Amino acid sequence: MDTVVDGKIAGKTIREYCRGNLGFSSSMLKKLKFSENGILINGSFVTVRHILKEGEILSLALEDKEEDTSPYIIPVDIPIEILYSDKDLTAVNKPPNMPAHPSFGHRDDTVANALAYLNRGKPYVFRPVNRLDRDTSGVMLVANNKTAAYTLYKSMTGGLIKKTYIALLEGHLNKKSGVIESYMRRCEDSIIKREECPSGEGKYARTEYRVMAESERYSLVEAHPETGRTHQLRLHFASSGAPIVGDSLYGNPSEFIDRQALHASEVRIKLSPDSNELTVKAPLPDDIEKLCRKFFKCRSVMQTKGILRTTKQKI
Repeated sequence: MDTVVDGKIAGKTIREYCRGNLGFSSSMLKKLKFSENGILINGSFVTVRHILKEGEILSLALEDKEEDTSPYIIPVDIPIEILYSDKDLTAVNKPPNMPAHPSFGHRDDTVANALAYLNRGKPYVFRPVNRLDRDTSGVMLVANNKTAAYTLYKSMTGGLIKKTYIALLEGHLNKKSGVIESYMRRCEDSIIKREECPSGEGKYARTEYRVMAESERYSLVEAHPETGRTHQLRLHFASSGAPIVGDSLYGNPSEFIDRQALHASEVRIKLSPDSNELTVKAPLPDDIEKLCRKFFKCRSVMQTKGILRTTKQKI
């Protein structure tokens, strides 16, 4: 498998790219490390600590044999809605307040634990395609094998996976529709929070949006992040003077909801420019739907757009 390093992955180590972007397990990465010609840059052997540079050609000698089950993922019987599934892809409706994968303090209450339980009795490796923050709900894609993980990652970086979010904002945007562009970087005093920065000092981020409804104090928007930066929508709306309701990191806590009111409502997927498009939708969760009904007199509008849970979405 050959990959030309672009600006989206330049600066990462090979380990970070393989684990974070391709979803490789530690055992799979270990096999590559000790395989003949397992990891090459421009035809020369390198270690997983090599920092990728734009324009380099990264070659990974992938095998077709599946890995063993990820040892750090405990199968747990957690209810989770499967929106779509085939041999290559599973799409789930991630509930709010559920982490995507295990971490310190969250060993057995994640999407990975739930899917490991559904696949119990056979090897399973968790390969997320689009990661959602713990408090963000909605469509989350997971590759079912390593080949699909690579293909879906290439689709993501190639602009063939389109994401739509619904966000409830505190305040109003200057225009009813438009584009928010900026450069983003991690704050020096935080491992989580992001900030806008001058060109050349961070990564470019672009968001298209459309206001769907407004009240005296709140706005309901549809957002399309054309780039996939960490906290992109949260920072973009906060920097525009209308933070997401309940987002205590970039705005203010809310008395109405215990998390940021952000929902991944739709993902459109093409595995290649010539392939058919697959659309996966997730209706609004109860907490955001309740606030929409409370703040806006637009029930019929939201039903028309298919974002209220009036009928169950089918693929």
